[in-house]
Amino acid sequence: MLLADDLDQLLDILPEFISTPLRSQNQKEQLVEIVLDIGRRPEARYVNGANYLSFRTIVWQDLDFILKRLGKFSGDNRAGIEKTLHRISSIRNRQGNVIGLTCRIGRALFGTVSIIRDLLESNKSILLLGRPGVGKTTTIREIARVLSDGMKKRVIIIDTSNEIAGDGDLPHPSIGKARRMQVSSPQNQHQVMIEAVENHMPEIIIIDEIGTELEAAAARTIAERGVQLVGTAHGNALENLIKNPTITDLIGGIQYVTLGDEEAKRRGSSKSILERKAPPTFEIAVEIHNSKTWIIHENIEQSVDLLLQGQTPPLQERKLINHNNLILCDIISNQKEARLSIEGNKKSPSNIKKQKNNHLLNKVVKNDEWKTKKVNITTAQLKKKLGTKFVFIYIYGVNNNDLRSLIKTLKLPIIVTKEIQSANAIIALSNLLKNNKKLRQIAHSKKITIHSIESNSLLQIAKALRLIVSSKEETKVSLSQTELSNTKRSKIITRNLLTPLEETRLAIEEFVIPKKVAIDLIPRERSIRKLQHELVSHYQLHGISIGPVDARYLRILPK
Repeated sequence: MLLADDLDQLLDILPEFISTPLRSQNQKEQLVEIVLDIGRRPEARYVNGANYLSFRTIVWQDLDFILKRLGKFSGDNRAGIEKTLHRISSIRNRQGNVIGLTCRIGRALFGTVSIIRDLLESNKSILLLGRPGVGKTTTIREIARVLSDGMKKRVIIIDTSNEIAGDGDLPHPSIGKARRMQVSSPQNQHQVMIEAVENHMPEIIIIDEIGTELEAAAARTIAERGVQLVGTAHGNALENLIKNPTITDLIGGIQYVTLGDEEAKRRGSSKSILERKAPPTFEIAVEIHNSKTWIIHENIEQSVDLLLQGQTPPLQERKLINHNNLILCDIISNQKEARLSIEGNKKSPSNIKKQKNNHLLNKVVKNDEWKTKKVNITTAQLKKKLGTKFVFIYIYGVNNNDLRSLIKTLKLPIIVTKEIQSANAIIALSNLLKNNKKLRQIAHSKKITIHSIESNSLLQIAKALRLIVSSKEETKVSLSQTELSNTKRSKIITRNLLTPLEETRLAIEEFVIPKKVAIDLIPRERSIRKLQHELVSHYQLHGISIGPVDARYLRILPK
């Protein structure tokens, strides 16, 4: 994959006690940068570690030796070597004197962008995200060559620090036929971006390190004029860009919105929420975690909306793999565990979620058939697959965050949906339910059970959820009189979901009275059975305690 690194030209400007150890090493291809600080030993940093190059410390004469062989430093304290891609950055003291240098090794690679070749052909604007040194500049250099040479596009590179196309007036051949516009000062980058569109008729503009509000605004202006953008920004993931107020305009900007009382209750959220302000400047985001594994957001607009709602957007993980000495691109998954696999964690089955509509709190799928490139299924299809294992509920006026937290904490097999026609049950605030005739009509026509609660307290929400789950479990058991013989008598197994009195009330209201069947409760202590007997008497029913002394339980008899 190595095309050119011009390392010898960099070593030629270094003092001999630094360059000689580097020339004799075998791992020059792994060299990332050379760090030279006054009063310290010279250090070479590699992909997997760092080594000292000499026991001799750096003095100001050594730095002066290097500076005389470099071009001029620009406003961002960067310089280069003519006709190479290396970048030399300086550290200065208060008087402006150079006291340290960082020599970043610039390389031209080919084959790196094959992993996103289809995205480049889609003519959509692409934003590359990654931490410093991960390879963003190397990637857009290769993108420039592929777009200009392979796809015959008119490409202009806004080269702020001469890092993409190298120092000097002649651009490095690694960018292909793409044209390069140099920037006199980093503060003027946004002006050069606009000038490129107005004067040179590009089809694609490539920008490295968008980092100011003016540059973000200029990128939006360019995108509005119909020019495709390829840019880079610092940040490990899309979430980092949302939290960065300086360049958040790249993904549409974030604003606080105050909802009315009714709308907040309908959504089940607080009155002040975060929303995307405008359409994003870029359409696709690529998170570069290392040179061979990238995370793709194929729709930034959708991903940002889901992240602001506290949900996980659909992700796509792409890897470059070696197969019979060929470099192949493998699309591994489109799941939220994609980012975890970058960190070396073991993959686990993914949550399945209908974008913007469904929230599945537990890992529900352990089937390879769901590990597809794209997850784009409707609630009806999801219900068809999972309807026997999970309950779909629709909420009205209930606090969304509290509800989801309870589902996760109690590990209930429940999926929250925003499509009422796909719901098995409805949880609603009673005061809102009284005024919503349409909701009651829909529930009646669709035969959907409505569970009303008086307030948004966690206790009442938990009781409603438990009741829904218990009802689902009990409906799986036939409750005909013949099956409920002395040897096959139904019991309510709540597994710590219900209190003893809640269990008793549920048994009476859901089975004994409407179905006129006898129900055996869970074995309880004598004091608890006494309270259960009192509750049974309140419903004008009769109950008896039966069973061995150490496991006696209450049997509720119908009238």
